[in-house]
Amino acid sequence: MPTLDPATRQALAARLRFYRDLGLTEFYRRPVDLQANDEPGAPSTNNLGAPGPGSPRSGLGSRGGDLASETWDSTSPSLPHHQEPTIPPRKPIFTPTDVPAAVLTADRVAALRIIREEIGDCTRCALHKGRNKIVFADGSPDARLMFIGEGPGADEDAQGLPFVGKAGQLLNNMIAAMGLKREEVYIANVVKCRPPGNRTPEPEEANTCLPFLFRQIDVVRPEVIVALGATASTYLLGQRQPLAALRGRVHSVRGSKLIVTYHPAFLLRDPRQKKEAWTDLQIAMRELGLEVPARS
Repeated sequence: MPTLDPATRQALAARLRFYRDLGLTEFYRRPVDLQANDEPGAPSTNNLGAPGPGSPRSGLGSRGGDLASETWDSTSPSLPHHQEPTIPPRKPIFTPTDVPAAVLTADRVAALRIIREEIGDCTRCALHKGRNKIVFADGSPDARLMFIGEGPGADEDAQGLPFVGKAGQLLNNMIAAMGLKREEVYIANVVKCRPPGNRTPEPEEANTCLPFLFRQIDVVRPEVIVALGATASTYLLGQRQPLAALRGRVHSVRGSKLIVTYHPAFLLRDPRQKKEAWTDLQIAMRELGLEVPARS
């Protein structure tokens, strides 16, 4: 097999990341009849695939912002989405336990600290070998809105906080457009250590971290969770589904309403989908009782 030059390898890796954030994560080679007149078929793909309101909490804004800015251009048409039959995962996905009837402790800050201390200097899976810092979470423990992504990137691994790089800057704009501040929401990831090269976490890696994420959800008890991307949607729902089939609907996860949208890193690579993401965020705003700004 010929060796690819560095430029080609980098371009291929960027393309694979693009497809991953779109939800195309597994590729299969179909048999090709070289004697047939038809062109060989394209590879079959499988998309990765998520929440009633609780008691109101203080500190959450009531007015939404407008995304008609340079960062959020909602005038471009969206890309078509083609759904394929669901392909069973090669490895099992963690099945969460029942939602507890009450918060772990009366003090959410203390309860989250207990979870972080239990994680410790984690070596439970192979991801610990290449990490710099464990990325636990950021934001308010009393948040009504929670964002969950896939895993830390290079900037997050360096600072120990989720969504602080370019994708994090876009997420901050998304939060501001909803009329909120970053410190009013709670932000976490499926895995708490950076996967090598920002690859998709392996099932055993995600399943190792997932119980801690579910405990965080049980402590914060957000009214609405926004799943950012296919990986977060898959592990929150416990099954693989096309991202396009999950968007535009309200799902239920651990007593919270779940809204599925694109990962900010994907939106940076395909800004045409920002309009679709804004539509998803408006669903979350309506569920929270926030004012959705009228189009000017």
